[in-house]
Amino acid sequence: MPGPKRARIIVVGNEKGGSGKSTVSIHLIVGLLRAGLSVGSVDMDGRQGTISRYLENRQAYAERRGCSLPVPEHVRLRPPDGNGSGETDETFSQKLMDALEELGDRHDVVVVDTPGRSDRLTRLAHAFADTLVTPINDSHIDLDLIGTVDPETRRALRPSIYSELVWEQRRERAVRKLPPLEWVVMRNRIRSMDTRVAREITEILANLAKRFAFRVAPGFGERQIFQEMFPQGLTLLDLREADTGMSFTMSHVAARNEIRLLLNALGYALDPKD
Repeated sequence: MPGPKRARIIVVGNEKGGSGKSTVSIHLIVGLLRAGLSVGSVDMDGRQGTISRYLENRQAYAERRGCSLPVPEHVRLRPPDGNGSGETDETFSQKLMDALEELGDRHDVVVVDTPGRSDRLTRLAHAFADTLVTPINDSHIDLDLIGTVDPETRRALRPSIYSELVWEQRRERAVRKLPPLEWVVMRNRIRSMDTRVAREITEILANLAKRFAFRVAPGFGERQIFQEMFPQGLTLLDLREADTGMSFTMSHVAARNEIRLLLNALGYALDPKD
């Protein structure tokens, strides 16, 4: 296990693929950097490598344009391929623990982007989380990741496998006399319209939060801009330095505010000019 560290470890986790974990991770990383913090980052889904590619694009853009963009100290881990070649679970586990220990000694915050699956390695990452951020798409299907809900009363009936995983990590941290794991669930790809389904999800999430002890954080709307800036490795917090020539619309202002609100929910504040 990693030794004493000063960094807060934020794990972005969700067993379901397509929930927007990498989008949340990269915006957390840049937002924390913009808040004046020293940041380390770990890409556990190194085969797909979304945040690794994002950061590569970011460095290339800065060099090409001659501008200064903050970047984290980044570690990309390539998981075992399952066919007997490459790394084993044991070597991957050791590399993950080494990365968390080394980055934790050097930085204020370490952000870990996990793959959308449940395995021993993903559980290991959750074991080190001081804060777990779980993005879920704004749908009844994704709510099932948290727990089974009575369709009539909208009350939680029983936890999902993922909620049980979180509970196990909380229990383990208590045994090790570590601070309690903070679980934050954020709604992602929220549609702007106030629909019956959206109101139902709000009510159900509030019930689930009471039952399974998590906080609901503001999430990101369904905005194409989050994907459009991937080739440059930029976020909406970078436009002043990046000099993209992009017209800043009200939609962009709203999207940037969503990033700010998520950081606020985690206890961080951006400079008002950002």
